[in-house]
Amino acid sequence: MSKRILIVDDHLVVRTGVSIILQENFNELMIFTVKTYPETISFIQQNGIDLIILDINIPGGKNREMIMDIRSFLPDVKIMIFSAYDDDDYACQYIIAGANGYLNKLCDEETLVFAVDSILKKGSYFTPEIISKIVSASINKTAINPLDSLSKREYEISELLLSGDGNIEIANKLNIQMSTVSTYKSRIFEKLNVKNLVELISIFKKLN
Repeated sequence: MSKRILIVDDHLVVRTGVSIILQENFNELMIFTVKTYPETISFIQQNGIDLIILDINIPGGKNREMIMDIRSFLPDVKIMIFSAYDDDDYACQYIIAGANGYLNKLCDEETLVFAVDSILKKGSYFTPEIISKIVSASINKTAINPLDSLSKREYEISELLLSGDGNIEIANKLNIQMSTVSTYKSRIFEKLNVKNLVELISIFKKLN
């Protein structure tokens, strides 16, 4: 019986390249492509799909929420995240959210074929590094998502920094001393292992 695969990516080269690789390595595949999240939802509302190869940074995308949304229409569909981010912490967030696999776009053809085959036959594809990280976090009861290490106040100040507020504005809004803001800011940067606001924005965009 033919397997139906939906490739979701806003880059034509990626959609075309992945389609060609899969067609050359698998028999009886029906491959469909869309380039935005609204198109994805519209498509799956009308069509059954066995596997969705899903880029995260697509027009209209909602990060990890997309997994739950998609499953509300197709409860049994397999979802493989296909991302430009080569980061195990980032990958783990999507695995925990319910993705059946996570693959970096810079992988070679053999890895792509193996991952897709594994998900279609076994239901999942996880690298040893991702499995180890999730198991380690479970055993040691540590947070996989670095943002979870922030206190409520640290998270609040992070969001104000991300919105463009400086130390003076944050101090006034929270009715605290500027020196206190500076202390919190240093803690946030240390916990998240970032050096500046640009890196803070990047990690929140990836993991929030």
